[in-house]
Amino acid sequence: MIGLAFDENFNQDVFRGLLRRNPSLDVIRIQAAGLTRAEDPVVLEWASQQGRVLISHDVSTITAYAYERVAAGKNMPGVFEVPRSVAIAVAIEDLRLIAECSRLGEWEGQVRYLPLR
Repeated sequence: MIGLAFDENFNQDVFRGLLRRNPSLDVIRIQAAGLTRAEDPVVLEWASQQGRVLISHDVSTITAYAYERVAAGKNMPGVFEVPRSVAIAVAIEDLRLIAECSRLGEWEGQVRYLPLR
């Protein structure tokens, strides 16, 4: 199982639904880490330090900063972009699968998009 960090503006229904499906998941919202209104590079640095894959709706900027980290040779444990158009149930199940079945470091340096299918 891997740890996930949910970006500040991520859909709370997905976050809550994920925890309802598996309350033992290692998930945290960026706000709970004291990073409310933090710039994207700060969020990515924190996620890297914590070894958490970042989950975001922010396709426009997070991906660019994530790739900048990789190009600079910095750790980037992974980002999953979830377009708001993805159905809540699909997002919950895909993120549950990612959290429960992934190995530590599996998504290093990668930006992926949901849905998985």
